[in-house]
Amino acid sequence: MGSVNSIREELLAYMNRNQMIHSHFAELSGINSGTLSRILKGNHPISMAQLVAITAGMKLPEDYFFEDYIEECFSFVVSMRRIRPFIFRCAELDRLDCLEQVVNRLLEDLSYASVLFEFAEHFYWDNKRQAARILYQGVSEAEKYQHSERLAFCQYRLFRIEVEEQEDLEEKLRAATQFELYVNRLDAADQLDAMKQLMHIYGLVHKWKRVDDLAKEMHRIASVQYELESRRSDTIDEGLKCPERPFYYYILYANLARATSSEECGDYKQALSFVKLYANGERWVRENNEQSRQIIAQFSTWAVANTYLYRLMSGELDVIDEYANYIALQENEIFIAVRYIVQAANVFKLNVDSILERFAPYIPYETSKTEFGEYKQTILKESYAQFLIDLAIYHFNQRKSNENALNTVLKSLEISITINSSKNIIACMTLFEEYRDFADQKLQERFKKLSSEVYQLHAKKDLILLDAL
Repeated sequence: MGSVNSIREELLAYMNRNQMIHSHFAELSGINSGTLSRILKGNHPISMAQLVAITAGMKLPEDYFFEDYIEECFSFVVSMRRIRPFIFRCAELDRLDCLEQVVNRLLEDLSYASVLFEFAEHFYWDNKRQAARILYQGVSEAEKYQHSERLAFCQYRLFRIEVEEQEDLEEKLRAATQFELYVNRLDAADQLDAMKQLMHIYGLVHKWKRVDDLAKEMHRIASVQYELESRRSDTIDEGLKCPERPFYYYILYANLARATSSEECGDYKQALSFVKLYANGERWVRENNEQSRQIIAQFSTWAVANTYLYRLMSGELDVIDEYANYIALQENEIFIAVRYIVQAANVFKLNVDSILERFAPYIPYETSKTEFGEYKQTILKESYAQFLIDLAIYHFNQRKSNENALNTVLKSLEISITINSSKNIIACMTLFEEYRDFADQKLQERFKKLSSEVYQLHAKKDLILLDAL
């Protein structure tokens, strides 16, 4: 853009074109006449409020001078009183290009890292995540050699922003792997929430050993903090940072995660041993309030349902009807339970048509909620894609319509492509190839189109990797 005085030059040119004297434009814009005169002479820095007034007076878009104003910010004594409103307005108007330039200039002086971190937090909670990302990245880069808790927290925020925006499982895994290097530098309260998020990602990509390791560490930290909490006086407690949920929640959740990891590895006996550890929270949780009762009840519900599941998967086939009757009372858990029942049907060659018919209204899912809010959409999509694969196998095993089964495979493949679930993509393509002889021309063409999308997806990833070299 233009020189430091480009805003002044354009303003003077505008006034000359319209044959305006200073007082006329001062009245039009609402800027004091003396102040306007000093601005035009270059003796007075332009505040953000004055920039807005000048732009409006010239009948220009509000962000017309933003790129020029970056130089204005650094042409006089650098003042956060002047720069702060500009940073916030850039975020509000989505002028991220200008925001990034200002942040980079400010961080040439590391003393500004603290205030920029505060701005980033404001944007994060105000749901201006892209603006927050720029500030967190800037502060992280500025402090990369400091090994500070603030650096770790910036990385945590960047991780949360990335996984919330991304459906691509490989990108989620990349973000998790990158962030995990920093998790141990966080405050204990933040560590617990961060570990929970990491476990979600590693579970999505079926890295169950990693989930189990994180769950062990979560259990250790939460147990220590819960005991320390009981010894603290109210006065000492006031400024203490707390996690999103009570410490006892993370103890229960760690046992749930370890049970799930054991289940996914086929060790149902060990899974049942962990169920006992989160089934009866009322025996050891000290709190007795609405929140604690709600949390304990939810884990108890999961414990009952998972006990039926693990017994079923261990070969106790007579519990299947009890399991179905129990989950019928837990409407928000039906879809997940039906998925497991179909898996069991495939392992033990069971006919579960009556159960599928009974719970048909819950398939396909729309959403699924627990006492703690909605499941994340990517988790549901990945779970639904797996369910469709299992359902297709069930139809093939039960000698159902091959056409319907192949349509189910392709539906799973479509979902798996949208989230880039390599495991499910491979499973779908392998299954279709196995039963390709039963596919009509229409199904063959649809599979060919989806195969092309898979190729393009991975070709694009390869190009990104090559560009990064």
